[in-house]
Amino acid sequence: MSPPPSPSTHDPAQRALQLAAQTFEIEARALLGLAARQGDGFPAAVAAMLGCRGRVIVMGMGKSGHVGRKIAATLASTGTPAFFVHPAEASHGDLGMVTRGDLLLALSNSGESSEITVLLPMLKRQGVPLIAMTGGLQSSLARHADLVLDCSVEREACPLNLAPTTSTTVQLAMGDALAVALLDARGFRPEDFARSHPGGALGRRLLTHVRDVMRSGEQVPQVLPQVDFSSLMREMSAKGMGAAAVVDEAGRPIGIFTDGDLR
Repeated sequence: MSPPPSPSTHDPAQRALQLAAQTFEIEARALLGLAARQGDGFPAAVAAMLGCRGRVIVMGMGKSGHVGRKIAATLASTGTPAFFVHPAEASHGDLGMVTRGDLLLALSNSGESSEITVLLPMLKRQGVPLIAMTGGLQSSLARHADLVLDCSVEREACPLNLAPTTSTTVQLAMGDALAVALLDARGFRPEDFARSHPGGALGRRLLTHVRDVMRSGEQVPQVLPQVDFSSLMREMSAKGMGAAAVVDEAGRPIGIFTDGDLR
């Protein structure tokens, strides 16, 4: 694919719009190309991650590292235990976070990130399976990997063809594809998603039961039907509710009085 022509207009607004459209086109074509290249390697990677007895450890340097953090978070929230380990920190002690039974998902566009490649012999000796997400299909990372996910791109969206743009978009999409395939294989349900998102609206809706928020026993304002109006208002105010249950001598509810009745 030949490089797209550079925007020639001198109008700043038009130039910005042309660059945006050019970026979208380059990255969209890369994603369509990515879909066409996925063969046996992708389902094999899904099967390996599905069968992992430990955690999926995600590693990447630079922009690949930022993408790796997002992939690890997406996997963890959709039923695949995962976390990100910075490869530079791994060389200084954090490699102890990786244990037998884990699986390593390593991201590197070139496949030659020295912070990752220096770890590969130790990880191999430890028996940790390695899935490489790389554009360097003949790289050191690819040669050491048990499985390779082809994330190669023809060019970056950057007009200089330097800044990681298309390549990181492809990595991110590949990570999402893995997460979607895994959650489907696990039979992941909305209730499972809610359990890992208790602070969100979905978590509150699916996980909160009536018993979690209701009042019972002495917490409920209650009065006998013959009490005076002042006693009723004191009971409602003391227990901080806009209503009071009206009960008989045995404590059985026979009615209710609310703020709306008062108004």
